[in-house]
Amino acid sequence: MTCRELLRRLEQKGLIPLPPKKIDIDRRQKKPSLQGLPHETDLLTGRLKEFLPIDLRMVKGSPDEALSNSLIHQYHYLGYRQTVGPCLKYMAYVKERPIACLSWGAAAWKVACRDQFIGWSPSTRSNNLFFIVNNTRFLIFPWVRIPYLASHLLSQNIKVLASDWYRWYHYRPVLLETFVDTERFLGTSYRAANWLWVGRTQGRGKNDRDHQQDLPVKEVFLYPLKKTFREVLNDESHG
Repeated sequence: MTCRELLRRLEQKGLIPLPPKKIDIDRRQKKPSLQGLPHETDLLTGRLKEFLPIDLRMVKGSPDEALSNSLIHQYHYLGYRQTVGPCLKYMAYVKERPIACLSWGAAAWKVACRDQFIGWSPSTRSNNLFFIVNNTRFLIFPWVRIPYLASHLLSQNIKVLASDWYRWYHYRPVLLETFVDTERFLGTSYRAANWLWVGRTQGRGKNDRDHQQDLPVKEVFLYPLKKTFREVLNDESHG
């Protein structure tokens, strides 16, 4: 999928010609399957300590991955989008009842405030971007109302993310990033989980390399997984 996406972008730039598609798949036909998975929607409310410990599970590659995709499709404001490149998916459970989803994937290509915070050059960014992982989706279901749950889940997930990423992809990320639409959210849970606010996007989108997209400006938060993250991200030997 990653190779196919790269070839498609090269063709869009006029750099290569591609042969006609052998099979034209209408992806819209897949969406109804994301709607039909049963799930409990009864109100769940109370103090956080009443629900501890919360069971956070990796669902990538498991039967519950389809349920995670379905819930994000139905209840996250950005919906579900099939991920290109490395990704991990988690669901949080209280007594076998799902209460939240978290997804992680490839970092944004270029973010001015993030790149300034790291202090890397365009060449080292190109070579070392894979060491940054993006919190692409974070959804607490609308019927779950537990104060401080969001920051607790972020902290719980961060503790296992690097080791899980290593098991799947054989390297450890050193920095996490996320983008918060402040027209909808305040970023309170990320601040409470000790993420660092480093600035705002320019409204060009996660993968925009041509300065053409026009998207909402978002707040940028980072979370170092390693004290020497700058050294790793600025190491030219990875190229």
